Formats: sequence, structure tokens, C-alpha cells
Amino acid sequence: MEDEPLRMRPCYKSYLWGGNRLKSEFGKTDAPEITAESWELACHPDGNSVIADGPLCGKTLEELGQMDREGFWGTACLPGAFPIIVKLIDAKEKLSIQVHPSDESALLGEHGKAEMWYIVDCEPQAFLYLGFSRRITREELLRRADDGTICEVLNRVPVSKGDVFYIVPGTIHAIGSGVVIAEIQQNSNTTFRVYDYHRRGPDGQLRQLHLERAADVTSYLPIIPEECRANSVATFPGFTMTEMFSCRFFRAYRVDVRESVKLRCDGQSFQHLLCVDGNGVIEQNGKMYLMGRGDSFFMPAAMGEYRICGACRVLLSRI
Repeated sequence: MEDEPLRMRPCYKSYLWGGNRLKSEFGKTDAPEITAESWELACHPDGNSVIADGPLCGKTLEELGQMDREGFWGTACLPGAFPIIVKLIDAKEKLSIQVHPSDESALLGEHGKAEMWYIVDCEPQAFLYLGFSRRITREELLRRADDGTICEVLNRVPVSKGDVFYIVPGTIHAIGSGVVIAEIQQNSNTTFRVYDYHRRGPDGQLRQLHLERAADVTSYLPIIPEECRANSVATFPGFTMTEMFSCRFFRAYRVDVRESVKLRCDGQSFQHLLCVDGNGVIEQNGKMYLMGRGDSFFMPAAMGEYRICGACRVLLSRI
């Protein structure tokens, strides 16, 4: 059972800033009307994606690892939890100003969260906040979070479809409104809110902030935000392969298929495919699997060679 692509069914999150684009444009017909996130590849106490069909229908990634850890996850997966989460995020409204810890700054019960954003689509004039525009102090952070002027010292970065950003742990940040993002990250849900525009949750109460922990893990140095440039771009007759970002936690590639591409799971790591544009077919071992915008596949580490045919853009993640 480790020799075939496994279509994934995501876990949905209905936060107050979400919209309906994942349901209406990305094939998530079973999603709530207001959906902020679909966790396409997840093995976490706060949410699990599962196999959508076939003999393993309903199985979680953890259960696959228990059945055959090397065959499904790969020999490079260290002992412990599954290493990454892959999400689609529909930010109809702006997200809170927030920060994540690193493995080194996380306390007991917390986990570091490095993340990469790929801008799947966005409205005109869309932007995100990324890091401080000048050096500030802990005291200034807390004061500006309290009086609502924190955005005055943040970099406001315009975004376009196809942009890539790597969010280093400790970097204060936020997604602006009108943006759909594919996020590849460490397997963590640790987020410290700094400022949330005085919004109230479904219970009518102001949403919780985490100012002291945020102040502990934030980097106060200014940064110069820029698109994360591809490490390499390789163009072939039927496809283009772009390395979006590689770090010690994950590797992420953009595969633009014009006709076809042959790929291979090498036994060291699983692969995850997320189609963000177009339509294609995965061909493997004489079988064909249709793939359209929003579809997500887990490719077992021991699966070997497969081919993607069609005209589509696919994000490939692995460790």
C-alpha cells in the first residue's frame, strides 16, 4: 500500500477572518461556508488530514507511520512527530499581528514554527506585514501593542501572485486581507498574538493576546523584506522546476507542468503535492489520478517513480 498516491481530505478551520474562496474556487465542497484554513497535510493534536479514498480511507498520517514508518514517511524522518503541516489559507480579512517561537525559544509544551508562504492569489493592493522597519525595544513593542500603533513600525510589503516569503521564527508578521496563501511550516500551532485590532471572537469577548510571551521570542532587529528568491530554476521541454525554499525543516518546490514531468520518491522522504492552478493527471504504476486546483496528494516515501501530465502548477513539499 506504499506504492500509490494517496488523495488527502483536509481538516478545516473557521476563524473569524476567513472567507469562502476555498469552498467556491479550490474544490473544498465539504468546507464550512466561512473557512479560514484547510490543513491539507497535518498530523497534529489540533487537526488531522486523512486519506480520502481507497483501501486506506480515513487513516491519519500517524496511523500510516505506525503501519510502516519508513515506507510511508521515509528514512529521513526523525523519531517523534510528523515533521510538517501544509495549509491553504483564505484571508478575507486581515490576520492578527503575531509571532512564533523558534525551537530554541519555545518553552515546555510549545513548539518552534518556521513557515514559508506562497501567494496563490491576491486582490489588487494586497499586502502583508513582515518584520520591523527599524530597531525597537521590548518596551516600545508592549506600548505600541497597547495603544494600537504597532503597524507604524512594521514593514508593509505589497504582494503579487507567485511571491514567496520565508518567515523566520521570531519575526513579527501578519497576512493582510484579500490573500490566499499556501503555507508550508514546521508541525506547530504555537502562535502569540501581539495586536488584533480590538476584534471580538464568537463569544463577544476581545480575542486573547499573548504579549509577554510574544515579547520574549520576538527579534527586535529591523529587516529588509524581499521576495525569497528561488535557489535554482531548471527548465525542461515539458516542465519547469523552481526550488522555492530549503531549510533544515523542509524543502519546497514549484512545479509548472506544461506537458509532463517524471518525479520520484527516493525512500528518504514522503512528498506532498498541492495543486494551486490548472488541471493534471498523476500517472503511477498503470493507474491515473485526476488532480485539479486545491487537490492534495500524499506520496509515500517508498512509492518510487510517478508522472504528472497536463497543464498545472503544483507545490511539492518534502523534508
